[in-house]
Amino acid sequence: MEESPLIKMINEKFKCISHITDISALSKEDRMKYDESIKIYRDNLAVMSFAEANGREKGRAEEKISIARRMKADGLPTEIIMKYTQLSKEDIEQL
Repeated sequence: MEESPLIKMINEKFKCISHITDISALSKEDRMKYDESIKIYRDNLAVMSFAEANGREKGRAEEKISIARRMKADGLPTEIIMKYTQLSKEDIEQL
């Protein structure tokens, strides 16, 4: 039988409280090591998130260029291509 959302939330809260209790029981040296490992983990998450966002943005830019090339090949006016791709006139003329 699957747990209800309320039970899942309560279990997560108890896990969190248990984790906090475990952390507070650490020695000063172990707490410093724990804090440093959390910092490294968060830094890695931030770096991965940034890389993923940049990858998506690069993909969008490449898609805009691809669409503009097809539109230009079909003989559409530069102004129309600019409107739908948000590329500059200079970028479109270079394609």
